[in-house]
Amino acid sequence: MGGSSDPRAGSPARPDLAASTRAWHEARIARLTAEDGWLTLVGLHWLKEGANRFGSASTNEVAFPASAPNQVGTFLRRGSIVSVTIEPGQMLQMNGKPFGGGILRSDVEGPPDVLELGRLHFYVIKRGDKIGIRVKDPQAEARRNFHGIETYPPSASWRLEARFEPAAAPRTLAVPNVLGTVEEMPSPGTAVFTWNGAEYRLDPVVEPGSDKLFFIFGDATNRTETYGAGRFLYTDMPRRGKVVLDFNQAYNPPCAFSAFATCPLPPRQNRLPVRVEAGERRYGNH
Repeated sequence: MGGSSDPRAGSPARPDLAASTRAWHEARIARLTAEDGWLTLVGLHWLKEGANRFGSASTNEVAFPASAPNQVGTFLRRGSIVSVTIEPGQMLQMNGKPFGGGILRSDVEGPPDVLELGRLHFYVIKRGDKIGIRVKDPQAEARRNFHGIETYPPSASWRLEARFEPAAAPRTLAVPNVLGTVEEMPSPGTAVFTWNGAEYRLDPVVEPGSDKLFFIFGDATNRTETYGAGRFLYTDMPRRGKVVLDFNQAYNPPCAFSAFATCPLPPRQNRLPVRVEAGERRYGNH
């Protein structure tokens, strides 16, 4: 476990906060290391308009891992619609059932259609005008070699009650991502909190179907002690004009573990000029 000698890091956590933080982190690690977790990513292939052959042969437009047959089939992209045809003799499953080909539902329409080829799982993702195939393998090297994530010691000083200022009218927040594009996401207001006598503000977004506030933030520990592109934090929705920002539950985005993730980045106003010495630290060299 990491730590800091800076006295401003605050008082040690009460036993209940230490226990709840440990339980939260154990659950987070379980999700990360699950058979379909982020550590299983082994490929992300952006489709061109028209036919995109796929299989392990290097001549395919979509080159799968070596465990796949040389030629499996073809993804056909027509605008935002993707369908798949399968080579004779190849066997695929979709959502656990035999699949003979057809149109695939992407992740923007809810849970995507997941195709299975041996131990590989793959599905369509849409990011702006880009459409790709995400490939997962439960035997991925990142999952097999995972060695845990260091965290700062839980601190009661970093569990903050913030004032929530609702937006005067429906608004969106421009959220950049690692692909170099920007997504407009609903943002219901601003969390305003005080740290060491100074006031700071963070704008959350709300993901489709979620009942949580999602904070994408950066701070002065990035690149040295924590992941350079910032961290994530979820909170409950405001109650009586307040929201609890428990930075002990700040965690690394998927891009800290895989080059095949498409993570959002902190909006400019969410880059805090202070050191948030709480939550997850860097993983490996990331």
